[in-house]
Amino acid sequence: MDLRKLKTLIDLVSESNISELEITEAEGKVRIVKSGGAAPLAYAAAAPALAPAPVMAAPAAPVAAAAPAAEPAPVAEQKLVKSPMVGTFYRAASPGAKAFADVGDSIKAGQAVCIIEAMKIMNEIESDLDGKVLRVLCENGQAVEFGQPLFVLE
Repeated sequence: MDLRKLKTLIDLVSESNISELEITEAEGKVRIVKSGGAAPLAYAAAAPALAPAPVMAAPAAPVAAAAPAAEPAPVAEQKLVKSPMVGTFYRAASPGAKAFADVGDSIKAGQAVCIIEAMKIMNEIESDLDGKVLRVLCENGQAVEFGQPLFVLE
């Protein structure tokens, strides 16, 4: 993606009501995120065969303190189901419906474990691992990032 096109996208995001834009093309992937009151930030991950694109680093966000866990299983025995995308996490298909996966449930690879809403599209997320759910790491309506752990399996 050329710099003029990137500059145009940054200007569009800064002038609009959206806070985040992600575009994937053959040359790579661009994600533009509008921060609080500052100018939007952009970064691109180019395909391995291409030269790396310039990267503007975002200021580090404060990390919230996590609640202490009640005796987690040894790390060697734990497996994580991670988010394949950025979006909003939901444990069930609709409010009041039974959760796809609860603590203590045995799940198989390919089984739906949650929904992640991205750009008004509900994406059913399937586990890539077999195991028993030890912990659910996200709450309904919580924003999740790409690669963020969602479930801990035994």
